[in-house]
Amino acid sequence: MSAVIELEHLTKRFGAFDALGPLDLRIGTERVLGIIGPSGCGKTTLLRLLAGLDAASAGAVRIDGETIGGPRPDIGVVFQEPRLMPWLNVRDNVGLGVWDAPAAGRERAITAAIERVGLTAFAHALPRQLSGGMAQRVGIARALVGSPRLLLLDEPFAALDPLTRLALQDHVLDIVGTAVPTTILITHDIDEALVLSDRVIVLHGPPARIARDITIDLPRPRSRTSPAFGAFKAMLLDELVPRSAVTL
Repeated sequence: MSAVIELEHLTKRFGAFDALGPLDLRIGTERVLGIIGPSGCGKTTLLRLLAGLDAASAGAVRIDGETIGGPRPDIGVVFQEPRLMPWLNVRDNVGLGVWDAPAAGRERAITAAIERVGLTAFAHALPRQLSGGMAQRVGIARALVGSPRLLLLDEPFAALDPLTRLALQDHVLDIVGTAVPTTILITHDIDEALVLSDRVIVLHGPPARIARDITIDLPRPRSRTSPAFGAFKAMLLDELVPRSAVTL
């Protein structure tokens, strides 16, 4: 069952700088919610609030009615960089996500998470022996190993080459909705948002505010070359780059 995420008058300030909000938003049955916006608009600030890594200046974030007051084991986070410990192998890096779990269950969860991202043959490899895409899959496995109710993806493929990026987008589609009920994707890539998301929120800012809330009712798998896909892409481009702002 999808987690219910609620943002109520959510606000974040850094000194005199208003970074975000107030935001009001409810995320319910969506398998993947995409959040897109220009650089510096407050996307990562929002993700850190959702993850409990930063405290709100006002308002609240709730998951299934419980206020998020700090990092929680039922929220998994994948960052732009894998952030692997270079002295630990794949299995031990993934195990950091369940470091305090009972030993027997912990080992089963690690094995399952590594298998889910297709890295069983590399379980004992060190990070320096992995490609960029493989390292990011380790980061995804570490986020999934604790069976989170909510998975947060912070531009997880931005540093990868285009072909690896496309492959990992497909891999995430295979995972979300089965291994994890609700995923929130932060991205600046319009195609990525449209391929992965059931709903897309466009942020403008700072301070970050919701400029558009769009349901992406395209059948899966989605063709990037279809007219319907192109129409959604044009709609998002108009939100992100208004024609009045374009000069030749």
